[in-house]
Amino acid sequence: MPLTRVSLRRGKPAAYRKAILDGLYQAMRETFDVPEDDRFMTISEHDEEDFLFGRTYLGIARSDDLVIIQLTVSNTRPADRKQALYRRIVERLTADPGLRPEDIFINLVEVVPENWSFGHGLAQYAKALP
Repeated sequence: MPLTRVSLRRGKPAAYRKAILDGLYQAMRETFDVPEDDRFMTISEHDEEDFLFGRTYLGIARSDDLVIIQLTVSNTRPADRKQALYRRIVERLTADPGLRPEDIFINLVEVVPENWSFGHGLAQYAKALP
Protein backbone atom coordinates (compact mmCIF):
# COMPACT_ATOMS: atom_id res chain seq x y z
CA MET A 1 0.00 0.00 0.00
CA PRO A 2 1.88 3.05 -1.14
CA LEU A 3 0.72 6.49 -0.13
CA THR A 4 2.07 8.73 -2.88
CA ARG A 5 2.72 12.46 -2.55
CA VAL A 6 4.07 14.46 -5.46
CA SER A 7 5.29 18.06 -5.26
CA LEU A 8 6.12 20.28 -8.21
CA ARG A 9 6.13 23.89 -9.35
CA ARG A 10 2.73 25.36 -10.15
CA GLY A 11 1.68 25.70 -13.77
CA LYS A 12 1.77 22.29 -15.39
CA PRO A 13 -1.37 21.21 -17.27
CA ALA A 14 -3.73 18.56 -15.91
CA ALA A 15 -2.60 16.00 -18.52
CA TYR A 16 1.03 16.40 -17.36
CA ARG A 17 0.08 15.89 -13.72
CA LYS A 18 -2.10 12.89 -14.60
CA ALA A 19 0.76 11.33 -16.58
CA ILE A 20 2.98 11.58 -13.49
CA LEU A 21 0.44 9.84 -11.26
CA ASP A 22 -0.36 7.20 -13.89
CA GLY A 23 3.34 6.51 -14.47
CA LEU A 24 4.02 6.17 -10.76
CA TYR A 25 1.11 3.80 -10.28
CA GLN A 26 2.18 1.61 -13.21
CA ALA A 27 5.80 1.52 -11.99
CA MET A 28 4.63 0.42 -8.54
CA ARG A 29 2.36 -2.25 -10.04
CA GLU A 30 5.24 -3.56 -12.16
CA THR A 31 7.98 -3.64 -9.52
CA PHE A 32 6.37 -3.51 -6.07
CA ASP A 33 3.45 -5.94 -6.40
CA VAL A 34 0.93 -3.16 -5.79
CA PRO A 35 -2.56 -4.59 -6.33
CA GLU A 36 -5.14 -3.17 -8.73
CA ASP A 37 -7.05 -0.22 -7.23
CA ASP A 38 -4.45 0.29 -4.46
CA ARG A 39 -4.09 3.89 -5.54
CA PHE A 40 -3.85 6.70 -2.97
CA MET A 41 -2.07 9.65 -4.57
CA THR A 42 -1.91 13.43 -4.30
CA ILE A 43 -0.15 16.21 -6.18
CA SER A 44 0.72 19.51 -4.54
CA GLU A 45 1.66 22.48 -6.70
CA HIS A 46 3.85 25.22 -5.28
CA ASP A 47 4.72 28.77 -6.24
CA GLU A 48 8.42 29.41 -6.96
CA GLU A 49 9.06 30.95 -3.54
CA ASP A 50 7.58 27.88 -1.82
CA PHE A 51 9.50 25.25 -3.79
CA LEU A 52 13.18 25.29 -2.91
CA PHE A 53 15.77 22.66 -3.81
CA GLY A 54 19.50 22.17 -4.30
CA ARG A 55 20.00 22.76 -8.00
CA THR A 56 23.31 20.87 -8.07
CA TYR A 57 23.29 18.73 -4.92
CA LEU A 58 25.41 15.56 -5.44
CA GLY A 59 26.43 16.87 -8.87
CA ILE A 60 22.95 16.49 -10.37
CA ALA A 61 21.81 19.50 -12.43
CA ARG A 62 18.11 20.03 -11.59
CA SER A 63 15.76 22.39 -13.39
CA ASP A 64 12.53 24.17 -12.47
CA ASP A 65 10.74 21.01 -13.66
CA LEU A 66 11.92 19.06 -10.60
CA VAL A 67 9.32 16.62 -9.29
CA ILE A 68 9.63 15.46 -5.68
CA ILE A 69 8.00 12.08 -5.11
CA GLN A 70 7.48 10.69 -1.63
CA LEU A 71 6.20 7.14 -1.29
CA THR A 72 5.16 5.82 2.11
CA VAL A 73 5.16 2.02 2.02
CA SER A 74 5.20 -0.97 4.34
CA ASN A 75 8.73 -2.07 5.20
CA THR A 76 8.41 -5.41 3.45
CA ARG A 77 10.59 -5.10 0.33
CA PRO A 78 14.33 -5.71 -0.10
CA ALA A 79 16.79 -3.16 -1.47
CA ASP A 80 16.88 -4.66 -4.97
CA ARG A 81 13.11 -4.17 -5.35
CA LYS A 82 13.46 -0.55 -4.26
CA GLN A 83 16.20 0.01 -6.84
CA ALA A 84 13.98 -1.58 -9.50
CA LEU A 85 11.16 0.76 -8.50
CA TYR A 86 13.37 3.86 -8.77
CA ARG A 87 14.60 2.80 -12.23
CA ARG A 88 11.08 2.03 -13.48
CA ILE A 89 9.72 5.34 -12.20
CA VAL A 90 12.45 7.18 -14.11
CA GLU A 91 11.79 5.13 -17.26
CA ARG A 92 8.05 5.80 -17.14
CA LEU A 93 8.25 9.51 -16.28
CA THR A 94 10.89 10.27 -18.90
CA ALA A 95 8.66 8.59 -21.49
CA ASP A 96 5.52 10.42 -20.33
CA PRO A 97 5.24 13.31 -19.50
CA GLY A 98 8.85 13.77 -20.67
CA LEU A 99 10.70 14.57 -17.46
CA ARG A 100 14.47 14.60 -17.40
CA PRO A 101 15.97 11.87 -15.16
CA GLU A 102 17.78 14.63 -13.25
CA ASP A 103 14.41 16.15 -12.31
CA ILE A 104 13.00 13.05 -10.61
CA PHE A 105 13.66 13.03 -6.86
CA ILE A 106 12.28 9.98 -5.01
CA ASN A 107 12.02 9.52 -1.24
CA LEU A 108 10.82 6.17 0.10
CA VAL A 109 9.43 6.21 3.66
CA GLU A 110 8.97 2.79 5.22
CA VAL A 111 6.56 2.05 8.05
CA VAL A 112 5.53 -1.12 9.84
CA PRO A 113 2.36 -2.69 8.42
CA GLU A 114 0.24 -1.96 11.51
CA ASN A 115 0.70 1.78 10.87
CA TRP A 116 -1.99 1.73 8.16
CA SER A 117 -5.73 2.21 8.56
CA PHE A 118 -7.74 2.15 5.35
CA GLY A 119 -11.02 2.99 7.04
CA HIS A 120 -13.37 1.95 9.83
CA GLY A 121 -10.66 2.72 12.41
CA LEU A 122 -9.03 -0.66 11.78
CA ALA A 123 -5.40 -1.55 11.14
CA GLN A 124 -6.12 -3.89 8.23
CA TYR A 125 -2.49 -4.98 7.80
CA ALA A 126 -1.81 -5.57 11.51
CA LYS A 127 -1.17 -9.14 12.57
CA ALA A 128 -3.80 -10.55 14.88
CA LEU A 129 -2.87 -10.08 18.53
CA PRO A 130 -2.47 -13.25 20.62
